[in-house]
Amino acid sequence: MKTFLACGMMVLTMAGPMARAEEPMENKQQPAAVEVATFGAGCFWCVEAVFERLPGVTSVISGYTGGHTEAPTYEAICRGDTGHAEVVRIEFDPSVIRYERLLETLWEAHDPTTLNRQGADVGTQYRSAIFYHSDAQREAAEASKAAAAGRFTRPIVTEITAAGVFYPAEAYHQDYYRRNPDAPYSRHVIRDKLAKLDAK
Repeated sequence: MKTFLACGMMVLTMAGPMARAEEPMENKQQPAAVEVATFGAGCFWCVEAVFERLPGVTSVISGYTGGHTEAPTYEAICRGDTGHAEVVRIEFDPSVIRYERLLETLWEAHDPTTLNRQGADVGTQYRSAIFYHSDAQREAAEASKAAAAGRFTRPIVTEITAAGVFYPAEAYHQDYYRRNPDAPYSRHVIRDKLAKLDAK
């Protein structure tokens, strides 16, 4: 077996060749009924679990974007070698849930005032970021960020950047909370985060 550091916890994966991120997903035109949002807010295991629960969200994929190398691996990203952020790519039906509601959930789900850090997870890969897919998303993100500023005692450091190539993360990262509800990170971090959001 090989051991990797993931989101501040140790994760065991099956023996075999080093897993690589899936093939990149270009920003292809989606059907009219589906829109795409891409957010970074710390460990993608947590962020994925938050957005998967929202009505109108049809798909959440953990992955990497915003870096300067092709075909990044999780190990390289954890070393800070690639410049990528851990993100989730969200497909949603705008007739059920608006992009602005996704932004509201983003502010509620993490601390956007900590630079390159969420809790015990530290590094540029954990930075707070909104990667917009259109001018309308950029304008909505900027307006939402300005409106959210009053909720925090420190300045929001969330970057707002045009979406680039998105690389889906390795298979063992996908649907992590659903597949591993009793793992230590799920029990002590993700479950607590979801409970706090429910309390709001």
